[in-house]
Amino acid sequence: MISEPTIYSTLKQEIGPDVTLVAVSKTKPIDQILALYEKGQRAFGENYVQELIEKQALLPDDIQWHFIGHLQTNKVKYIAPFVHLIHGIDSLKLLREVNKEAVKNKRSISVLLQIHIAQEETKFGLNEQELEALITQLQEQPLLHVKIIGMMGMASFSEDTEQVRREFHYLKALFNRYQSIHLPNFELKQLSMGMSSDYKIALSEGSTMIRIGSLLFGSRF
Repeated sequence: MISEPTIYSTLKQEIGPDVTLVAVSKTKPIDQILALYEKGQRAFGENYVQELIEKQALLPDDIQWHFIGHLQTNKVKYIAPFVHLIHGIDSLKLLREVNKEAVKNKRSISVLLQIHIAQEETKFGLNEQELEALITQLQEQPLLHVKIIGMMGMASFSEDTEQVRREFHYLKALFNRYQSIHLPNFELKQLSMGMSSDYKIALSEGSTMIRIGSLLFGSRF
């Protein structure tokens, strides 16, 4: 069962109407997802392609599925027909693959550019130089079937709240810098940062989208 019956409504009230809450439902069973769905939640985030396509087939069609894990290029084709937003675009190669599969499915796919802001080397994402190079490539060769609507980043897993704040602040500054770029299908509106442990800091630094799992569903065992 969902850990606390009032947590969802409390969280929605806390973040307000202008912030998107993505419920991280990876490893969670269908009944728990449906329990949140019945409370009005529509945006759900999954990390694994196989799990996502299985759940998508079983759950209501109006769910907005967010892919929030590290996406391999050879797996894009499986989620391209229905995915609402891909959070982790960390290379031009992956972006081009998403564009190719979008063409095949006669749709446009929205994505976020993942920026590496944490100290941990294990986290994925573009650094500042790679981001600039990617945007330069898009200026020279636009991809017309992807919509780059924002950026995403994960802060260090640390109890040092000031470090976490600095990392979010840095991402917001990058986001602000590139908001003025005018390219086909490039319009930065969403800044996805903040999870169960640090979403309050992220919100104070300008996040417009938070990914919450354990607060809503309870800790994984």
